[in-house]
Amino acid sequence: MLILTTGGTIDKVYFDASSEYEVGEPTVPHVFREAAVTVDWRIESLFRKDSLELTDDDRTAIRHACEEAPENRILITHGTDTMCQTAAALAGLTGKTIVLTGALAPARFRITDAIFNLGLALGAVQALPGGVYIAMNGTVFPAGTVRKNHELGRFEAVG
Repeated sequence: MLILTTGGTIDKVYFDASSEYEVGEPTVPHVFREAAVTVDWRIESLFRKDSLELTDDDRTAIRHACEEAPENRILITHGTDTMCQTAAALAGLTGKTIVLTGALAPARFRITDAIFNLGLALGAVQALPGGVYIAMNGTVFPAGTVRKNHELGRFEAVG
């Protein structure tokens, strides 16, 4: 299994000196180690960006990384604000199961949805048939059927 990291809140760290959050090192290895994950995986960090900073060129690079990967199961950590756009940009890839996930609070926080979402995505990427999915808030959504509800701070089905 391949894990692609792009940044987003899941990997943010707080820098006290500047009172700001910045995207730091990927948290997946730490979470997987603490959870004693035994699935074979490799990680590739594509970006360390807030998802609002991702461009169409970045989405093309994500798609290219998925196309070129020898693995057919890919988990992508991503910021939540534009996760649906990236999922749409991956539409049509064949022979791959791709699951995007992220967090509304950094994984390094004591109270966070990151660990739960990573576990959900890990299970989903192993169990689902080929396609592109978003795993957030305890639900796995096929790409194109979900949106982020900013007011309620959760992902929900559309249509």
